[in-house]
Amino acid sequence: MYSDADVDAMHVREADTAVRLGPAPAQSSYLDADRVLVAAHDSGSDAIHPGYGFLSESSSFAQAVVDAGLGWIGPPQDAIAAMGDKSEAKSTVSAAGVPIAPGVTLPLVDVMDALRYTAQVGYPIMVKPSGGGGGIGMGIATDDAEFEAAWTTAVNRSRSLFGESSILLERFTERARHIEVQVLGLNDGRILVLGERDCSVQRRHQKLVEESPSPGLPTNVRAEMFAAAATVADNIDYRGAGTVEFLLDRVSGEFFFLEMNTRLQVEHPVTELVFGVDLVEAQIRIAAGEDSPGFEPDALASNGHAFEFRVYAEDPDTYRPGPGLISEWIEPEGDVRVDSGYAKGDVVSHFYDPLLAKVCVWGSTREEALDKAELALSSFVLDGPKQNLPLLRELLHSRAFRTGDYGTTLLSELKDEKSSSLSKGMSS
Repeated sequence: MYSDADVDAMHVREADTAVRLGPAPAQSSYLDADRVLVAAHDSGSDAIHPGYGFLSESSSFAQAVVDAGLGWIGPPQDAIAAMGDKSEAKSTVSAAGVPIAPGVTLPLVDVMDALRYTAQVGYPIMVKPSGGGGGIGMGIATDDAEFEAAWTTAVNRSRSLFGESSILLERFTERARHIEVQVLGLNDGRILVLGERDCSVQRRHQKLVEESPSPGLPTNVRAEMFAAAATVADNIDYRGAGTVEFLLDRVSGEFFFLEMNTRLQVEHPVTELVFGVDLVEAQIRIAAGEDSPGFEPDALASNGHAFEFRVYAEDPDTYRPGPGLISEWIEPEGDVRVDSGYAKGDVVSHFYDPLLAKVCVWGSTREEALDKAELALSSFVLDGPKQNLPLLRELLHSRAFRTGDYGTTLLSELKDEKSSSLSKGMSS
């Protein structure tokens, strides 16, 4: 399927059948459930895979697909609904004994009420939309003025992208790692845990680099986190692929449930590389009612280390999107996996997320994987739109990242170090 902005996109060129949904704005195309269902009907499809964006976590869309007599390649609608609202999700998992971050689980719609609750929780505090995911609309406040600005941003982004404007408040953990656990619910009721991914390298509260296993996760904490993730999934009778996200306090070692993404993750290649499985195949087989997900569950084992580096059409310093014509595109070759959506001559639209490609590497050790990543990123040639390859290459040479001793503030710390070095250079 495609919108007018994607008429010449790679996914359209590669498809055997492509159906136009509508105009470029997502609300008039990719987010229009009726148009998607008509496209499925007109093309003779018997199932819908929602990917990892747009309608992928809409329980009402999942129900509409089933009601239309089509197969839904995703978890049960009730499971999507249970985790779709962050407030309800936290109440659900807390009742199951899974730790949640201090804050206000009640969804708030009035800024004055929110300020009163903030006085009880204390600063710094995270302001986040109750619906949606992917870090969209999140903001951190350290005082009342910053809170009101973060509140306005969260409400506006939530209303425009998720169709509602309720907000959650969480105590912000300053020295933290963002860890997510991949789960797979089988048709016989078993919940498989396929390791964890460290997603701590972020900008604008959105992920930029992921790796598995996490270099900063103690063995005992890993076991507890896996058990908690399995409990969350089992509690909602989960089927198919899903991810349970946690925040780990690097000082105390405590971890807290953040949310569950009831879909495939952008970073699924990391898990596929270390476990040797195909998560999309598993999704399809489970949705088709098969007993096997395409591999032997009892033989599941992690092997080696993997990274994913997200290449975006964005300014490497400001992180602002930089759409435009791609005048040169040469992907790295050799022992590397590149999942891409663009090629030379394509135009990066301003309508959608500016993700261009995912550069993924595997090594028998973390050091080997890092060396492969450095080779791959140094040989990726990309000209035209603004892009973040310089930032990714710089990140690879930072001591904190190379040693694995980093948290969610890594990029801001590197930016501060660079500014400090420039200031000292100018003064001398």
